[in-house]
Amino acid sequence: MSLFFCFNIFSDCDIIDSNISLNGVWNLRILGIDPGLATIGYAVVDKETNHFDVLEYGVIKTSADKKDTKRLEIIHYNIEELIKEFKPEEMAVEELFFNKNVKTAIAVGQARGVILLAGSQAGLKVAEYTPLQIKQAVVGYGRADKNQVQQMVKSLLNLAELPRPDDAADALAVSICHGHVFSAHSGWEERL
Repeated sequence: MSLFFCFNIFSDCDIIDSNISLNGVWNLRILGIDPGLATIGYAVVDKETNHFDVLEYGVIKTSADKKDTKRLEIIHYNIEELIKEFKPEEMAVEELFFNKNVKTAIAVGQARGVILLAGSQAGLKVAEYTPLQIKQAVVGYGRADKNQVQQMVKSLLNLAELPRPDDAADALAVSICHGHVFSAHSGWEERL
């Protein structure tokens, strides 16, 4: 992160805290999360001015033979470890969509809660996106199927093959979505 002076006569700022370097290149490290209780997809992606760089992606798994409280603890711990290792500036998490299975919806909601908590405790800016927003940002069509999303993720990130498993591919898509939002706004919320 760099600090530079703002000399715009229409601005009342003295110093801007930004991810934009003096040569006009900016970057943002994003931790993308596809939440779940059994399998959590994650992706660490650097969004630079004109492209994405994938640092790592994968899944965190919890065993169904453990109590839910232990599974949530495992998720929280692993998200904290990813944050410590990769030092993202922002986190992007897929929002929970309506699920007819109430038990599943509650479990995923609890997992999202500990994921959001880990991000907040680390001081990250946290953004949430619906599946429709993610598909729109990645494919350009909010009703795209899973294969279309994965093909576009592969293309946008210059991957040799389709990202697997599906949860990790979804986390990559969340990261891309957030990177596009960041690009469109040269930052988001109170940035600048």
